[in-house]
Amino acid sequence: MPWTTEDIPDLKGKTAVVTGANGGLGLEVAKGLAGAGAHVVMAARDQAKAAEARDEIIAAHPDASLEIVELDLASLDSVEQAADQVLDKHQAIDILVNNAGLMAMPERKTEDGFEMQLGVNHLGHWALTSRLMPALLRSKGARVISVTSTAHHFGTAVDPDNPHMEGEYSPWGAYGQSKLANYHFAIGLDREFEKAGASAKSLITHPGLTRTNLQVHTVAEGGTGWSGKFWRGMARYTGMTPARGALPLLRAATDPRAKGGEMYAPRFMNFGAAVRRPILRRIGLADAIESLWEVSERETGLAIDLS
Repeated sequence: MPWTTEDIPDLKGKTAVVTGANGGLGLEVAKGLAGAGAHVVMAARDQAKAAEARDEIIAAHPDASLEIVELDLASLDSVEQAADQVLDKHQAIDILVNNAGLMAMPERKTEDGFEMQLGVNHLGHWALTSRLMPALLRSKGARVISVTSTAHHFGTAVDPDNPHMEGEYSPWGAYGQSKLANYHFAIGLDREFEKAGASAKSLITHPGLTRTNLQVHTVAEGGTGWSGKFWRGMARYTGMTPARGALPLLRAATDPRAKGGEMYAPRFMNFGAAVRRPILRRIGLADAIESLWEVSERETGLAIDLS
């Protein structure tokens, strides 16, 4: 039988942090975790949408335990403030779902001067994970979930000499780089957990082709031409619902049989039941992870400290 939210174990007493929980996949992940009894910290930039999302979850699960924290992943100051707010209230975090992201937008910089897609999709989440690490390590068997995309197959590894693709930028190229960074981060982080003897796990997931606002925003940005409109149409007419697309994320976050370093995704690449999928792109993996760590520490000034 396909895995569904009915298979999520009892999460009472658990604390989860979900980025981008104000809509789309993040909302469905927050809903699934809260429905199973977890206290969910909904980390989102748009506070009005986050409040609407909270009301939607409570309508589905009246006993849901929810908390909204303002988080703008395009600002390291905002990441620090959000992390401090979470740590002030929670000694331990059991699940961190690094879900929020941008796709194929015209060239733009974050508040800290990072290329926007790498800055939000990876560096912002690197900084958040780093700052929340003490609470993750206090949990027995915490899970960190990184959300990649099939776009990681055409992405190039981050170049330490030009991580922000200056003079080489393309919307889809930057998106592919950021999604490959998510992929390398998840694998690298799990190796660090294992090396340190930590009980925490890091897993990769991707939702497949899902009808969210991601493709709509890509077209609205106007930087991708026909390709953006093509994928918007594909998502609109053939994509899975957000609830279905969120299942790989929820399975990676909660399935007791899931192991660190695994990837959960739709069975047929972009469609189908949430299943464990093989880890590909192994050639040069260690070097790519080492470069990613170098760039991430240098750009954010933060290390992934497991001590």
